Amino acid sequence: MFELYCAGGSHLRQASIGVKNVMEVVRKAVFASERLQIGLFQAQPTTDACGDVERQTSHAIVLPVSGVFAKHEAPGHYVIGTPSHAILFAAGAPYRIGFPGAIGDRALVLRFGEPLAPDCLDKRASGEPLASQGLLPPHAMLQRNLLWARLQASGADEFTSEALGLDLLSLSLSSMRAGRCPPRRSALARHRRAVERVKEAIAIAPADRWSIAKLANIANLSPFHLCHVFRQMVGASLYDYVLHERLARAIDAVLDGGDLTAISLDAGFASHSHFTVRFRRFFGCTPTMLRRARPA
Repeated sequence: MFELYCAGGSHLRQASIGVKNVMEVVRKAVFASERLQIGLFQAQPTTDACGDVERQTSHAIVLPVSGVFAKHEAPGHYVIGTPSHAILFAAGAPYRIGFPGAIGDRALVLRFGEPLAPDCLDKRASGEPLASQGLLPPHAMLQRNLLWARLQASGADEFTSEALGLDLLSLSLSSMRAGRCPPRRSALARHRRAVERVKEAIAIAPADRWSIAKLANIANLSPFHLCHVFRQMVGASLYDYVLHERLARAIDAVLDGGDLTAISLDAGFASHSHFTVRFRRFFGCTPTMLRRARPA
């Protein structure tokens, strides 16, 4: 799906991840220091099938800017990557990549070694690993997209790239500590599958007119149970999560300079004014203010 960049002596070497299922892949290494490497990735798949089993030689955080992918970590266990999330690829851990809906994605990739790896990569006392996915806070999503735009425009110096990259790494790892899991392993596995099915459905069509009943049917849980489990495992209500997804995806369109009314309707909002109010309440700035912050 994407290519990650890692330090190898005095130059960069490349490690491909599941690129067989795409018809177009664009990769760009934009920054490398002893502590952090940053890459930009863009891919358009031809199928939603999973790629081969892969392993990475160093830790990486993937921050989707647009689109959606699925990281399959074990049989029956996968996590969804969207612009609302940070996804961890721990060194040496096996996984496969798929593309729900064959939508494709673009992502900012942060690679880091053991000196920066926190104890979030260790296992809990229960033996269960901490979440490999976190729900990003609003300011982290804005920072991700603005850094993407700076790097695309070659408008970030080395200090800016590393400072913003390390801050995003810290925010991403912190988001992975937030989730709370059911105490029993059998319930944990069942609830994980249910929650990821719901997240996948929302990721494919965030602007749809979702209902709790429709999402509960996808999860194969009662509406009450789904609301309880979803908040417990994701750290947000279903309502807030759908809003989170719609606004996360709108950042890219806003920065691209499109018509705000069209962007509002495409994102699932009733009007331009409704979108602007939600956007400002969530991110602390209006879409127009965000556009002014984009590097020339």
